[in-house]
Parts: sequence; C-alpha cells; structure tokens
Amino acid sequence: MTGREEYLRWLQADTLTEEERQELEAIREQPQEIRERFFAPLSFGTAGLRGIMGAGIRRMNGHVVAQATRALGLLMLRQDSRASEKGAVVCFDCRLHSREYAAIAAVVLAELGIRVSLFETLHPTPELSFAIRELGALAGINITASHNPKEYNGYKVYWEDGAQLPPEHAAQVAAIMAEIDPLRPLPRISLPAAIKDGRIRLLGADMDERFLTRVLERSIDRDAVKNAALRIVYTPFNGAGAKLVPEALRRLGVEHLFCVAEQMEPDGTFPTAKNPNPEFEIGFERALLLAKQVDADLIIGTDPDSDRLGLMVRRGKGDYQLLTGNQVGVLFLDYLCTAGLRKGTLPPRPMALKSIVSSEMTRAVADHYGVGMEDTFTGFKFLAERMKQHENDGVSVIFAYEEAIGYAFGTFVRDKDAVTASVMAAEMASVTALRDKTLLDRLEELYALLGRYEENTISLVMPGVDGLEKMGKLMERLRSLPPETLGGERVSCLRDYRSGEARYADGHTETLAMKDSDVLYFVLEDGSRFIVRPSGTEPKIKCYLMVKGEDAADCRRKLEKLAGEANRLAEG
Repeated sequence: MTGREEYLRWLQADTLTEEERQELEAIREQPQEIRERFFAPLSFGTAGLRGIMGAGIRRMNGHVVAQATRALGLLMLRQDSRASEKGAVVCFDCRLHSREYAAIAAVVLAELGIRVSLFETLHPTPELSFAIRELGALAGINITASHNPKEYNGYKVYWEDGAQLPPEHAAQVAAIMAEIDPLRPLPRISLPAAIKDGRIRLLGADMDERFLTRVLERSIDRDAVKNAALRIVYTPFNGAGAKLVPEALRRLGVEHLFCVAEQMEPDGTFPTAKNPNPEFEIGFERALLLAKQVDADLIIGTDPDSDRLGLMVRRGKGDYQLLTGNQVGVLFLDYLCTAGLRKGTLPPRPMALKSIVSSEMTRAVADHYGVGMEDTFTGFKFLAERMKQHENDGVSVIFAYEEAIGYAFGTFVRDKDAVTASVMAAEMASVTALRDKTLLDRLEELYALLGRYEENTISLVMPGVDGLEKMGKLMERLRSLPPETLGGERVSCLRDYRSGEARYADGHTETLAMKDSDVLYFVLEDGSRFIVRPSGTEPKIKCYLMVKGEDAADCRRKLEKLAGEANRLAEG
C-alpha cells in the first residue's frame, strides 16, 4: 500500500476522532506532508518509539501507542507464564498528550489481562526503572520524548531488569506490531472503571518514599553540604523533576535552594524555555536570571523526564559556565573515588562504565584511582546490560555515564538518573567549596594531573524522508572510501562496529569485542578520535570529536580542524 493509499484509509476510518479527521483533511492537497506521515511506520527499536505528534503511521498518536502496547502485551504473555500476575508499570512526563497516551497503554494491557501499576501523576524516568524491579514487574512503559522539542512525544519500553528493552525483544515487538492494525478500536473499558475493579492500581507517595530512600543512600558526605551552605538554583524545565529533585536536595541538607517558579509547573509547551534540553545554555535563561539575583553558586537543570542533568558553575560575580556532559562525568567519577577513599566507602572491586563516544579522560581518572573502566555502545540500555552482568559477577559498578548528560550511580536504577545526579552534584560542589575551590578549579587540577582532554559533538541534521536515505548513503560512503587523513592527521585505525572489524593503516585487521552497531570510529595518529554514528532518536548524523592536547589552545585548534572535517561530510 502506498503512502497515499494509507492516508485515504486513515481518512475513512471510523476509529478516528473528529479532530484527527480534520487534521488529515487539512493536508489532502499536500503530497509531501502526506508522504512524511504515511510512507512508513515509526520504527520500533530498543529505545521504543519517538516522533512528532499528529495523525498518521509515522507520527505519535493514541492509535500507534495502542498498537505498540498490544504488541508488547502479547510479547509479555508469550515470554512469561506469570506475565499477567507480574504485570507492567506505566509512567508519563509533562508532554502534550502524555497522560492520555499513558491511560491508553494502561487500559490496553488491562484488556489483555495484564495487571498494571500506573503512576498517578508525572514522575521521573529513573523512578520507573526503580519501580519495575521494586514491584517485580515484567515490563514498564514510559510516555516521554526526553529532551526533544515540544512537538515530539515518545514511547519507551523497559524489561524486568529495569533497563530499556533488549534488542531481541524490541525486534519481536516490532514484528508483532506489523501484524496489528493501528486503526483497531481502542479498548471499551475506561481508565476509572479499570482502577475501580482493580485491574489498574495507582502509584504515588509510597513509591516516591522508597525511591528517595535509595537515592539518598548514595550520599557520601552530607556534613559537607551543611557546612558549605551553597546557594543552588534548580529548574525542571516544566518537567517531571519538579517534585522529587527539590525534595531530595532538601533531605540531603541543602538549605539555600531556589527553584525557577515559572518552570516548576508541568507544561509540555515549555513556555519559558527556548530549549528544554539542559545540555545547552539557551534553555537556562530563566535559571540564570534567578542565579544572578540570589548570587547562586551552582545551577542544576533536569530535562522533562528527569533522566538528564545539566550543571552551570559560577566562575565570577554574575557569571556562570555550563559544563559539558563529559566534564561532569569526569568530575563525578573523580568525586566518587576521592570521597570514597576518604570515607572508606569505595567497594573492593569498583568498576565504572562509559559509552564509546564519551571522553577518554574518564578512563584516565579510573586508571589513576585503580578503578576498572569499560566501554559500551551508545545508549544506557547497553550500560545497564553491563551493570547487570557485573552485579551478577560480584563486581560493584559505582558509576556509569554517557556524554549526552546521562549519569547513573550504583545499580538500583538501570537508566540515566538525574534525581540522584542532582544530589551528587550538590554534594560534590559542597565538598569542593570547603577547599575554597569551584568545580571549574577541580577540572583544572585534573587537567594538570592527567592531561588536557576536550571534546565536541557536531550534528548533521537530515530531516524527512530524504534524510534517512542521505544518512544511509553517508555511512556507506565512509565505509567504502574511508579517509586516510582527518584534520591533517593520519588515520591509524578505523573501527567499524557494524562488522566488528578494526582496520589499521599498515593493512592488518583485528576482530572487535563489540559489533552490530552502525558506528565508525577513526583513531588518529596523535590519539584524537573522530566517531560517526546516526542518532537513534533524531534525524541526524552525530560526529563525536575527542582530542588531547598540550593546553586549551592546542585542544581548540585540533577540535576546529576536526569540526571542519565533520561539516564537510554533509556536503558529500
């Protein structure tokens, strides 16, 4: 069936709401828009679904949510004879339609005879991961588009280990989805009726308490928080961190906490944040205004589903610097090691994990303190998989991170956790302040000790139908005709993580320990890294640039050269 034919089928379906019908009627004479919405379904992968909201098979809407949930429910019933009893946990964030989609997911599972635990209000993603294991559930669903723009929503799926869905299960869900008509009628049972008859139970304050108890157990030096008495500004960007992050910080002992009032209420339109992603300074505009008013020492921002954390540090009167995800990762690992050694809390076999696109400086930190360090593919599902394996082997994973401002402490949460990260950031900054230093000062100390490492990420945006084709062609071109030099440096090795082969400049090859991921990893003779991979959640190719230099100026020169190479890729 062509995209136009599928469009007409949707237009004639009696399961559409009048609003959806009008939305589709409005594009009748827009062939490109019809193609964008109907040329193919949203792809269900290990990160679930994510897309722009609207009517169509390639949009996020209640029909697609019901289709995915039916597929997940059928997989659960096939995988485990006790699936109905174990049940699933359903959560949602602040985005438009998130509560509605969560209700649809809950009643679809209930109709299949699967017990559902539904969070009564929006809650952080890490609490969902925690609740799945705490309740012994078989699966979990979170309606969230994380840090994406307001037009997006998404559907994240978790398995019983609290991590995102394993690749083999994701493939099975995708196959089952292909057999289910998204225009199938929604369940007749209503959410209130399912709650009343016990098929769906609501989660609230009790689960919050259990989660916060585990969060605060990660603290190493609460006395420092009280003694330093830092002034901290916090913003949840109108998202799910508004309740639990301030509460966790206050329980930690933060007495001078200032929350950005206009961003504390849930609002999926993000009316006062130009970008709800705390990875970028543009979103901190309101937080910066408040920080200057109260003379704050530290600014903490969590994204809409509170799994990512951004930090801004005061570097002078009224002047603040946003730390990169890699810088925060380096500081967190350094703090866990130094504080753990000082307080005797570092376990006998400590291990840290990072994604392959994250800074090599964290490896240098780990080596300095005698902590193990391993790489995984990008995505916390891979980090969580290693967490589980190490936990089973008696190895203590003290920290896991990826450069896209995602951090986890311990293994009680098997995903990015901005709630615990907020607590640890406040404590780390307090301990540093008692030395009359800032986190920026500590970074400089680490550079002097371990060498200057710097990183940058260049995103080559390729939207729409044609974008997918362009992304594929670019990756194939780099595989078939890899560059011999990048940024004036000879390529000494190309690691192709799709084939699992490393090719060296002298002609010999090696088998990599990891494969089946669309990543090209160029190692240059000066030790720099140039890594290319398609994003798993957005229409873009991401180029990760990592260098080590004599000083900041040397690193900057190297990064500028590599950035030029990245931008030329898009030009063909």
